[in-house]
Amino acid sequence: MMLIVVILPMFTALLLPLLSFRSRKAMWIYLETAVCANSVLVWWMLFHAPDKTLTVFRFMHDLSITLRLDGPGAVFAGLVAFLWPFAELYSFEYMERQENAESFFLFYTATYGVTLGVALSENILTMYFFFEMLSLVTLPLVMHTRTREATLASRSYLYYMLGGAAFAFIGMIFVLVYGTTSSFVPGGVLDMAHIQEKKDTLLLVYVLCFGGFSVKTAMWPFSAWLPRAGVAPTPVTALLHAVAVVNTGAFAVMRVTYYSFGTGMLRGTWAQDMVMGLVVFTILYGCSRALKETHFKRRLAWSTVSNLSYILFGVALMTPMGMTGALAHLVFHSFMKMCSFLCAGAVIHKTGRHFIYELDGLGRKMPKVFGCFTVAALALMGVPGLCGFVSKWYLARAAVESGEPLAYAGVGALLVSALLTAIYMVGIVVRAFFPGRDFDYRTVEDVREPGWKMLVPLAVLAALTLCFGLHSGPVVRVLEECVRGFRY
Repeated sequence: MMLIVVILPMFTALLLPLLSFRSRKAMWIYLETAVCANSVLVWWMLFHAPDKTLTVFRFMHDLSITLRLDGPGAVFAGLVAFLWPFAELYSFEYMERQENAESFFLFYTATYGVTLGVALSENILTMYFFFEMLSLVTLPLVMHTRTREATLASRSYLYYMLGGAAFAFIGMIFVLVYGTTSSFVPGGVLDMAHIQEKKDTLLLVYVLCFGGFSVKTAMWPFSAWLPRAGVAPTPVTALLHAVAVVNTGAFAVMRVTYYSFGTGMLRGTWAQDMVMGLVVFTILYGCSRALKETHFKRRLAWSTVSNLSYILFGVALMTPMGMTGALAHLVFHSFMKMCSFLCAGAVIHKTGRHFIYELDGLGRKMPKVFGCFTVAALALMGVPGLCGFVSKWYLARAAVESGEPLAYAGVGALLVSALLTAIYMVGIVVRAFFPGRDFDYRTVEDVREPGWKMLVPLAVLAALTLCFGLHSGPVVRVLEECVRGFRY
């Protein structure tokens, strides 16, 4: 079953150019059916979790492409499987009048399978394999419009991904050489009896590996590629910022920290201080850049830079509570940010307006879209009763319990970030609903709400953002169960 859910979306995508569809509607039905069927298979697999590993290909000795379902992998796979059908449905209306729709959906659907490959990886080699494949299948999506701006953005994306891959590769080699196995094992795999004299070297390698995988999360100083990628169609930017690429980077950092290098070796060292310092700085840097950004999607992109570092902050705490908070924010941020990006895409699709100062009065003409956006904005601020508050609460609690000085600085960064988020997100809502007495509504009289294919995903994501905020207990208990049994 594990291999089927990885292969099926890729096979569906590869068949796309070979099938003759009478209309785009027929192509959409084919794609949505395949994606929904794969999501059903994933969720069936989660409730009937296989105990065994599946070796797809063995190179030599301990080097193999192997799949396995464990706790964190189940969380990530379940998240991806739930969100992808909604993202695919939304993209049908967005791409209705776009050229090269077939090539777009080919890579868009294939990305689903590759992302599941990362989630189900049993060892660091398998994860690295799918991690790099993800860069290759998303590159054509970034350059889809084929404008000069898209070409430059795709080059930037490629250069950053290749650089990150090089540093991540160094970490993988050291794990393979000094580890007892290539598999992911709670507590790490390094043979402590043989690395005492090389501990500082391995700590440096961990920092390089952390940075390499964090390129996909756009951690500073690797942040520039993410706002530039906003030139891609909105379904792609929502995919990059909320589901696949950035979450894959965060998930990979979790794996190498808790399952490969091990927190027993890392906690209390200069390596932990260094990565935590970079993460805390990125939280403040991202929301500061979002505050001064006037482009709608790029403002949300800088917000993603800040929020993804919340997840990395939880990882860098290297405690069970930190891991729980990191997983919680990985899940809840996906709903909040995907909702906000899809709202932005709906506005751009219906009005052609890309900048914040062009949004005045649109809330009265698109109340459903901006109503959903308001829920996402308040959740990103961390307002109690919405899911963003839950994950931030666990992260702050984990930081205080850790007793680390930099962790306290991280709590301060979370508070400052919440304030700045309130300014740059609520500012959009105020402009949309309360443009001022002098505003001439005749300038927006032709604006209409998007169709149901866009509104349904928005409504579902906004509703879940509220539901998980009011009743987060079951989700958090599942996440806590995932991190039990670690050796810290």
